[in-house]
Amino acid sequence: MTTETQEPQRREVARPPFYRDVRVIRVVGQILAVLAVVGIGFWLARNLISNMNRLGISTSFDFLFGPTNTAIPYNDEFNPRSPIWQMVRVGVKNTFLAAFFGIILASVMGLVVGISRLSENWLVARLATFYVEFFRNIPPLVIIIFFGAAVFTNGPFPIFSESWEINFPATDNNLLIINNDKWGIPGFTQIDDLLLFYIILGIGFVVGILAWRWRTRVFEQTGQPHHRVLWFIGIIVGFAIVAFFALGQPFHMSWPVISENRRRIDGGFIVNWGFMSVTIALGLYTASHIGEIIRGSILAVPYGQSEAANAVALSASQRYRYVVLPQAMRIALPPTLNQYLNLVKNTSLGTAVGYAELTALTKTSVGNGRPAFQSFIIVMGVYLVFSLTISLVLNFVNRRMQLVSR
Repeated sequence: MTTETQEPQRREVARPPFYRDVRVIRVVGQILAVLAVVGIGFWLARNLISNMNRLGISTSFDFLFGPTNTAIPYNDEFNPRSPIWQMVRVGVKNTFLAAFFGIILASVMGLVVGISRLSENWLVARLATFYVEFFRNIPPLVIIIFFGAAVFTNGPFPIFSESWEINFPATDNNLLIINNDKWGIPGFTQIDDLLLFYIILGIGFVVGILAWRWRTRVFEQTGQPHHRVLWFIGIIVGFAIVAFFALGQPFHMSWPVISENRRRIDGGFIVNWGFMSVTIALGLYTASHIGEIIRGSILAVPYGQSEAANAVALSASQRYRYVVLPQAMRIALPPTLNQYLNLVKNTSLGTAVGYAELTALTKTSVGNGRPAFQSFIIVMGVYLVFSLTISLVLNFVNRRMQLVSR
């Protein structure tokens, strides 16, 4: 008897028609969505150009090379004949300064407040709680106006002609000039070109980073204290001192002095009340949010880590510095990044106190007849660059800080 091996017959599955195929529907849906967005954008752009042409408004960016026909407060180097692109540069600079120093203030205050919220001292903990609940529940615009109107313009500081002058100890040089309009602090006056000085300082920065990595490897291999920060700062300061004397002292210290007619401050670095109002207000407001982020991140560190630190006889400051905070920062950095971005964008509220940041200057330019669409496209582009740059840097730091599983 012979047996025949029969090939198993595969049953052909009936394929659905193309108009019911999920993959086809997804592709077609995405194509239609893109076409709809492009179509709406094209329609809006055409209407915009048509309306601008009808009103006689130029659609080009040539207006950037025309005169501003306005002055910028507290900026003697700018005049109404300067082109608008220089006004944009001044606005970008002022926005950057307010954001930079605001982030520093918010970071320091947020760290202090976050740790103080967990303090065993009843008074310290309650004061930190009051700080958080006070600033976190008030709009930042109100805080900015409060500092601008109630602290500086109509606050406890004297008028300019009666400025307080605080001398540097054992000298006749002014360390600080205080009034309700602008403050004078020591600065530097440039004598020669500083390009070579900055190049040498940049080399020192690179060497400092290499020293930081070297001390990190020494710590990982031997367990010896790395002192990375001291090495980094010491190398940069050393390069700066060498460059300063090697290049023949290209700048010197400038002390603030009130002019004889007591109408201006000569020398030093001048800080106006608008800048201080925006920086301090946004720094304190953002610090209330960062403080809560720090507190939650510390609580997220397993309590066994603190017990282990106590077991090896670490003090409270050493426990926070070497054990708790390094782990808490890994948790706190991503949400803190969002607060930094909010602070940068909130600098646009400086227009309420007359601070010459980018948005305020652009509003003035538009009020003088410049095209609004192109002007605010530039403003949005600048804020986008600021935000993306901060995100890029902090996301890089965040990836470097995260633990790598092996």
